[in-house]
Amino acid sequence: MGKVSWKPGTMVYPLPAVLVTCGDNPENWNMITVAWTGTICTNPPMCYISVRPERHSHALIERCMEFTINITTRAMAHATDWAGVRSGRDFDKFKETGLTPIPGETVKSPSIDESPLSIECRVKQISRLGSHDMVIADVLNVRADDKYIDPDTGRFCLDKARPIAYSHGFYYELGDLVGRFGFSVKK
Repeated sequence: MGKVSWKPGTMVYPLPAVLVTCGDNPENWNMITVAWTGTICTNPPMCYISVRPERHSHALIERCMEFTINITTRAMAHATDWAGVRSGRDFDKFKETGLTPIPGETVKSPSIDESPLSIECRVKQISRLGSHDMVIADVLNVRADDKYIDPDTGRFCLDKARPIAYSHGFYYELGDLVGRFGFSVKK
């Protein structure tokens, strides 16, 4: 057995499966499932999402210039998938999935109450790249569910929320701890 060359493609997996919420009032609040997302910068805190221009949420994000990234969990897996394969043009995704929108603290887009962590963002730049536009954003606020905060250390324990990841067409719950930052050089 050896290595086989494949055609060029987007094979950086797994990725977080997040629900991005957008819109500037309850009448147009929407959500979209996004796996192409990540951190860009620590100081100032910045992240990105990549969205196809034809998606309903793309127009809302471009008009409002704000969105919220909501981390998803095993309990949210069905809703996460459903929100990614149905359009907000045709459905009220909050009603259909049973997820609960709550008003943002620093943005007009909602957070999802069931999400353990919500990241409120303001668009800094939209780069048109091809099939997807990369939306680069400043992080304005992070909302953490206090039931995942360790009362002794103040550490946010996302692992206890059972977050999910997306890998080439499949959703997975994150697994066992295999190390901690710096463990390879710790004496």
